Amino acid sequence: MTLAALPAWAEDPTTIHLRIAGGFGGVTQYERYEAPFWISEVPRLTGGRVQAEIAPFDRSGIHGSDMLGLMRLGVVSFGTVSLAVAASDEPELAAMDLPALNPDIATLSQSRDLLRPRLEATLRYRYNVQLLAVYTYPAQVLFCRDPFTSLADLAGRRIRVSSVGQGEMVEALGAAAVVIPFAQIPDALKRHTVECAITGSLSGNALGLQAVTSTMSRQAVGWGVSLFGANLSAWNGLPPEVRTQIQQGLGTLETAIWQAAERETEEGFLCNAGSPRCKQGKPGGMVVLDDTPQDQRRRAHPLRNVVLPKWIERCGEECVTVWNRYMAAARGITAAAQ
Repeated sequence: MTLAALPAWAEDPTTIHLRIAGGFGGVTQYERYEAPFWISEVPRLTGGRVQAEIAPFDRSGIHGSDMLGLMRLGVVSFGTVSLAVAASDEPELAAMDLPALNPDIATLSQSRDLLRPRLEATLRYRYNVQLLAVYTYPAQVLFCRDPFTSLADLAGRRIRVSSVGQGEMVEALGAAAVVIPFAQIPDALKRHTVECAITGSLSGNALGLQAVTSTMSRQAVGWGVSLFGANLSAWNGLPPEVRTQIQQGLGTLETAIWQAAERETEEGFLCNAGSPRCKQGKPGGMVVLDDTPQDQRRRAHPLRNVVLPKWIERCGEECVTVWNRYMAAARGITAAAQ
């Protein structure tokens, strides 16, 4: 499906046709939530006045790093944007999901609420985009082949990471970061290329990590936050009552996606541990470590001394102001210019 911009009104003046660039295809967020919302729920909410088509951006010939630019130009009118991917060009967007910042979904929710006004202003004034929702994927957590009991045990181990920020965090813990594609994690563990891997608790189960690792941690290294927004001209071109109907529906969708991310994260822990409550995955026999006050203190060190300063190096002095205004009080960490 081509995602070129359409006028707000189709040829039939009684029907509005929208084209949506959704999130990553083949995952729960898109298949169970985003696609059904636009295909079925939006027509219902608007009494049939709005009909929508949606396709995952990664199956539509769009590079994730291009999404915000295409939305600014109006080439994509409505789209889901990964903050981590967009941060390669706009480092400030990484602030909400820095590694080690949000060990659980309650903390992530707080980060979202604190930074949402800044995210909305940044999108509007730099990209001509109206922020309409913030989504999250399930938690990215640590699996290890050999037992460990705390973050202190990770020193000297090679750990699979999927981003620069994750690499900076594990190196601050005395471990070595190794970038490996998701599908190659099991072989890397079997071949001793790495001793540990960071990935989703349930997606790791789907890969079979419960058969090649012994211990995992409940601490989230990161999540994978994305935004849903609209080109301002396309959004303002909709009738006010339609904007209200869609915005209210997106509020419900956002809540549902966050609840699903929490459930899927917990389901991964249950399945990897072999709990009889496991329903979606394959039961394993792993030890699942709870977060501890000791690890909470240890986690603060790489966040304060490595992850945050490195982010500010990439982001610039304006991000010192952003952090200190929106996040410093809640996290007890004041940023300084690098």
